[in-house]
Amino acid sequence: MLDVELARETTAPRTARNLVKERFADKLSDEELDTARLLVSELVTNAVVHGRGTITLRARLNEDRLLVEVMDEGCGLDPAVRERDFENPSGGRGLTIVDAGSSRWGIHKGTTHVWFELETTGAADHRQRSISGGRIHAGRRTHF
Repeated sequence: MLDVELARETTAPRTARNLVKERFADKLSDEELDTARLLVSELVTNAVVHGRGTITLRARLNEDRLLVEVMDEGCGLDPAVRERDFENPSGGRGLTIVDAGSSRWGIHKGTTHVWFELETTGAADHRQRSISGGRIHAGRRTHF
């Protein structure tokens, strides 16, 4: 389990990446760890740029998934699909990256509490055990 407050500074995404690496490097594959670090960096960057107050990073790993949550003290956000701005190619793709890289992600309505999940190699092992045991278990939970 990881539960830390991050300073609202430009260094916060790097700090978050390093904390995820320190906490989960021995429990995730290299690919899973790289993806987790990229996605946490995107969410923390959004919190630094668009949020308010303290940024909280939480992450927990169980046998089949990594859940990462990033919160700040803002009053909420209204997620919208953006048209690509070819005049200004930098920025604005953070949630698109999170959508592409995660197993699931979401926003707690009316808050600036954004989360993503990564199914881990343990998820495939868990599903295989469930199937071979005579029952099918998808291992996909979307509500907390």
